[in-house]
Amino acid sequence: MSEATDKRYKKAVQIINKAGGTPVPVTDNTIAILKHIVEEEHLDFIMGFKNKRSQTVEQLKESSGLSEDDINKHAEALAKKGLIMNQASSSGLMIYRLMPFVNVGVYEYTFMKKLDYTEWEKELALLYKKLNDESAGRMLANYDAIVDKYLPTMRPIDRTVPYTQNLETGAPIDIVIDKEIEVPEEKIISTQNVQDIIQKFDEIAVGHCYCRHFRDLVGEPCKQTDLRENCFTFGKSARYTTEQGFARMISKEEALEILKKSEKDGLVHKAYHPNMDFKREEDSICNCCSDCCGQAKNITSNLSNFVAQVDLDLCTGCGTCVEKCYSGAKELNDDGKAETIEERCIGCGICAAFCPEGAISLVEKHRIVRLAPPRSNFER
Repeated sequence: MSEATDKRYKKAVQIINKAGGTPVPVTDNTIAILKHIVEEEHLDFIMGFKNKRSQTVEQLKESSGLSEDDINKHAEALAKKGLIMNQASSSGLMIYRLMPFVNVGVYEYTFMKKLDYTEWEKELALLYKKLNDESAGRMLANYDAIVDKYLPTMRPIDRTVPYTQNLETGAPIDIVIDKEIEVPEEKIISTQNVQDIIQKFDEIAVGHCYCRHFRDLVGEPCKQTDLRENCFTFGKSARYTTEQGFARMISKEEALEILKKSEKDGLVHKAYHPNMDFKREEDSICNCCSDCCGQAKNITSNLSNFVAQVDLDLCTGCGTCVEKCYSGAKELNDDGKAETIEERCIGCGICAAFCPEGAISLVEKHRIVRLAPPRSNFER
């Protein structure tokens, strides 16, 4: 490609970086990612989003200089790549929104669909792996500053929805509600039971876990679970993911069966809300493993409503909770009993669900849990 074309791709990367999500560095590798997924003929359309991420067709006609027919053709093509969301607003007006490279955009939607393990998919995965390695290098070089200054103010990305049943005994997990905390009852029910979220929606789609799919493509398959198709989207997001071939519509009954299988493998239920606004209804749920999950491998901020509490009289020190814990919040003390490292506990309830003695309960505690992996995680 010519130098002029390279400059246009670089400019397009800069514009996509303003679309929200996690900004990526403008490097030869990120330019290579865009070249891999977008033909040059679409660049003028992307340039139209320079000053505004979401636009109507009339606004795009003015900002891009393209006709309505051309806008729709570009939008349809790029929506299949996860780079454009083309959905009608509540008033019925079609809105075109530019999506980021990561969180949530091209990466998630591309690896969410059923894989054919083509060379194109493998090459894209390797480009994203290189992006991850570059990001790890920057994280390692600035680890102390990021952990000390950025992490303490990081907004929550997701919300933990806890397990409610001990999978070993079949008994309900003891959930202790603090009566002094004034929270509406319906809010507590919503956060306690992932099944309630499923029941709220008539439009439910399931796609594949993009984190595990990505690891499959780079030859590092998940060590915790063989499950792949267990990532849910709801409502408008469900319509978008199915229309673009990233997911398929399913019934509530099938969704609940998938949840059961996910819980059997000890996967964490994480709810996501539009624009990280937790007052709005959920638009997706991931069922996350600790082996592949991007949030488990990087600094993250999580909205939690509970913390695990161990009954030391019942605990036998078997270590199951230490093994199962997603966030490294369990350890055995000098007496061989399990203890919770509260500042690392996201209140998922997996430890309580797998405790053979029923020695772990969940205590209501509304808080933000901000986690930083050890520095060694970023060494390559």
